[in-house]
Amino acid sequence: MLLIIFIFFTVLSFIVSSRLKSKFKAYSQIPINFGMSGKEVAEKMLRQNGLMNVQVNCVRGQLSDHYNPSNRTINLSPEVYNGRSVASAAVAAHETGHAIQHANSYAPLQFRSALVPIQNVSAKILNFMFIALFFGAFAFQSMFSFDLAMQIIIICYSVFTLFALVTLPVEIDASRRALAWLNTAGITTQDTHGKAKDALKWAAYTYVVAALSALASLLYFVMMFLGSRD
Repeated sequence: MLLIIFIFFTVLSFIVSSRLKSKFKAYSQIPINFGMSGKEVAEKMLRQNGLMNVQVNCVRGQLSDHYNPSNRTINLSPEVYNGRSVASAAVAAHETGHAIQHANSYAPLQFRSALVPIQNVSAKILNFMFIALFFGAFAFQSMFSFDLAMQIIIICYSVFTLFALVTLPVEIDASRRALAWLNTAGITTQDTHGKAKDALKWAAYTYVVAALSALASLLYFVMMFLGSRD
């Protein structure tokens, strides 16, 4: 059953990711007002929100764009950093939305940031549990009872699920801020605003799939644990 869940969400994630890349490629061909690059869009949005201590960087990778709250940097992929299109403007504004969230102490972002170290520890524990289970079953049984092992796995997946669910409002709010600013600043027009919204919508779907995958896996292990106690 776990394998079926994994395959299903892997395929679904691939479909959504492919669709996102297709949308980004199409909207990368559509120019925006003023011919601004993604870097310039981010810097202008930062200035208009009074954020002068956030740096905009170019990083390697495709769709590798992210905001780093630890050093207050907006990191844009080359296509977004240098691009002068609807797609690059939407992504740059979205990541700037995270910087604004950080500056305004947006509660869901603060909560997600606090969960990061807990999630990292949970991932290490889960890796150990699965390695011990698959490659040392006899040693594993002498170290942990089945009930204890399942409880540890459930706790770890609970952390993953909570992180994935908290990520949703963070990403949706960043897109809301981005779209509102793009419209107000005149970066997007009546013809291009819908395309920027569509691009960010498909980006959000990747987080929805991740959340559903984590929740499905958690429910699977909870049902397995409850079934073993009948």
